[in-house]
Amino acid sequence: MAPASPAGSAPGSPRLPPSRSPGAAARRPPATGRTLVDRAFPRTPQGALKISRTLVALAAFICFAVSGAHGAYTALAGMEMVITLLFLLLYLLRIDARMRFLLWPLADIFNSVIAALFLLVVALFAIIIKTNKGTLAGGVLGLILLVLCIVDAVLLCKKIRLDRGRGRSAPPK
Repeated sequence: MAPASPAGSAPGSPRLPPSRSPGAAARRPPATGRTLVDRAFPRTPQGALKISRTLVALAAFICFAVSGAHGAYTALAGMEMVITLLFLLLYLLRIDARMRFLLWPLADIFNSVIAALFLLVVALFAIIIKTNKGTLAGGVLGLILLVLCIVDAVLLCKKIRLDRGRGRSAPPK
């Protein structure tokens, strides 16, 4: 004869200790008190800029893809959207604070400057050639994205300059 199962559980199902039950983990507060997501970052100027860069790159990508524009236009807008989204997630999830071996704002500046140079060429070609209205709209959005990249690079340069003055860029001991 099998032992009687507790009330509310199916016969033959494994019984979990109270600390391992799924409901206990959901009720338990986080151990460290630190959250994984920086909820204040999207409200900062840099966070709002990253979000707007991602959305404008998405809009340019959609315009180029729908209009049947040259593959380089679509690829550049798509890559800019993905790379900017990755930097947004990097700062949003505070991965930059955990991986201190790389100066992330400097990598972000490098990305913004290179993206601005490529966007200048591609957006001007898209506007000059303007095979259809979708390509023209994608080119205009590319120029807007170019301005956002330059503003992002300037803000990041100011952030690095201010952090260096306070001694935050020194490696941890």
